Amino acid sequence: MPISSGRSMKYVDEYRDPDLIRQAAAEIRRLAAGDRHFRIMEVCGGHTHAFYRFALEDLLPPNVELIHGPGCPVCVLPMGRVDAGLSLAIDHGVILATFGDVMRVPGAGGTPLQHVARGVDVRIVYSPLDALELARRNPARHVVFFAIGFETTAPSTALTILRARELGVGNFSVLSNHVTIVPAIKAVLDSPGMRIDGFLGPGHVSTVIGCRPYEFIARHYGKPLVVSGFEPADLLQAMAMLLRQLHDGRAEVENQYRRAVAEDGNAAALRALSEVFELRAFFEWRGLGFITHSALCIKPEFAQWDAERRFDVPPVVTADPVAAQCGEVLKGVLKPHQCKLFGRECTPERPVGALMVSSEGACAAYHAHALRSGRADAGIVEEIGT
Repeated sequence: MPISSGRSMKYVDEYRDPDLIRQAAAEIRRLAAGDRHFRIMEVCGGHTHAFYRFALEDLLPPNVELIHGPGCPVCVLPMGRVDAGLSLAIDHGVILATFGDVMRVPGAGGTPLQHVARGVDVRIVYSPLDALELARRNPARHVVFFAIGFETTAPSTALTILRARELGVGNFSVLSNHVTIVPAIKAVLDSPGMRIDGFLGPGHVSTVIGCRPYEFIARHYGKPLVVSGFEPADLLQAMAMLLRQLHDGRAEVENQYRRAVAEDGNAAALRALSEVFELRAFFEWRGLGFITHSALCIKPEFAQWDAERRFDVPPVVTADPVAAQCGEVLKGVLKPHQCKLFGRECTPERPVGALMVSSEGACAAYHAHALRSGRADAGIVEEIGT
């Protein structure tokens, strides 16, 4: 039964309505009753932060365990790609433009922000179009946009490359680090000894790709997946939908986030991706290693705007610090606080691993909301009780 009880939901406050949340929490407790232990992976880092921000984990029964997944683009960015981007600014004198989260991701020789302090020209932009405009304003300099993200942000990069071709901007190119979500989920499922009962599917990625790409998870692995929104009522309803499937012995792909996600995704965004990008043979993921056909590179016909081709960027493989356990956290093997560096050598102010850097990182979420005051933000729990 939908927790909205047939009501029209228009405003964000309605998705935080205490009555709806209480109703969903009661349904979760009913469906989880018994001795079975449920391990549910929230793939998306945005979901991880929402669970901690709203203290939703406190509303789950003890036998429902959240496992944090690899759906954070900054977290899965390997150090070698950071080093490759910085080498363009250092060795070729380009302006390297990227999103703010990337500025604090460590490479072998430090973060982009630390390189700025050394005089390297790395600038924060809010969109790839900002980077293109930066190139138009600086015709004597070459601007490289260091592109990251899953299918959520890749269409905007594709459209920017198309715009650069339309305008004939020759001093602009893209270093593509875009990755795709489905191979990452498959890599987690194929990890030896990994037990996951179901998935909360990523909301933002699914607005682009839809729900159908996840069907292999139910069909081949027998695991249910529910695509979820990001508000408290969304997440608890999606959790109830998952537990209902497990209670009934079903494994299907369901869409809780129907107000934003179409079954077949966003046709215009998918056309842009198809026109500009193709799959790489392989790509390195932080913590997950090399995964075949898991990332996007720019098609040869757009070589003029492909930084890897223009500057002959060599593959750079840089090992993470030995003590950092980012890979184990990304795969759900460890919880953030179980990493040896968590909260000691690795903090949001002095991050060692990318999971402590990103606004969607599991370690940053856990540190900010679960430990800073001894527990997660109690706002909703205090209002509605348990």
